[in-house]
Amino acid sequence: MAHVKIGEILNKMTLEEKISQLIQLATPFYKGASDGGKITGPLEEMGISEEIVRNSGSVLGASGAKEIIRIQKKYLEENRNGIPLLFMADVVHGFKTIFPIPLAIGCSWDAELAEKSASIAAHEAAVSGVHVTFAPMVDLVRDPRWGRVMESTGEDPYLNSLFARAFVRGFQGSDLTNDYTRVAACVKHFAAYGAAEGGRDYNTVDMSERTLREQYLPAYKAALEEGCEMVMTSFNTVDGIPATGNKPLMRGILRDEWGFEGVLKGF
Repeated sequence: MAHVKIGEILNKMTLEEKISQLIQLATPFYKGASDGGKITGPLEEMGISEEIVRNSGSVLGASGAKEIIRIQKKYLEENRNGIPLLFMADVVHGFKTIFPIPLAIGCSWDAELAEKSASIAAHEAAVSGVHVTFAPMVDLVRDPRWGRVMESTGEDPYLNSLFARAFVRGFQGSDLTNDYTRVAACVKHFAAYGAAEGGRDYNTVDMSERTLREQYLPAYKAALEEGCEMVMTSFNTVDGIPATGNKPLMRGILRDEWGFEGVLKGF
């Protein structure tokens, strides 16, 4: 019955509503937020209409069960299709309980403890209303100048792959659909985000296909083999093509070769 209902909803949705479902907005845009949904400053200049907010698909930055419940209730009062919001957050190395940064966890060589830390973080995030975490970050990093080195578990593709699997297991558990103490994982950043030239964030990535496949891709693939629900694109160009529109990466490797059918989150 659930599949039939989803089909019915899709059939009655307008094209604008379907497109809006792909949009993620920050907490201040929503009337149920603690600030009452008042948009000021640069956010006001983005041109986000009330109609887009009413039909948006997910929220970034909401904090705490009470606020999330308020936002969800107010949103459902105005969304004609009754599609609830997804709440997402960067739960990278803890939610309420803070664990060592991923780079330090990588130095431990202890995948079991990494899984346990992700499990605790997932429990705390889930009961606070979060559905999806933007983790694990499995970007292989070999340039200490890059400002996001601490989010990675290191420079070795094999070790990164082990930790990628451990974090996904910890976040999602064995039965994500029925275990309400878990959150969906979103592996990032596909692909080779940690190889930006000069260690400059968002900079160009230019490497041979052999290096890409042997060194940088294994950890992403390991996360997906473990059942990771989502993939986030990287923010750079790869071989001169922006990752978000990189057909060889997103279609050729991710979809066709690896068979990933889940959600791909771009920026």
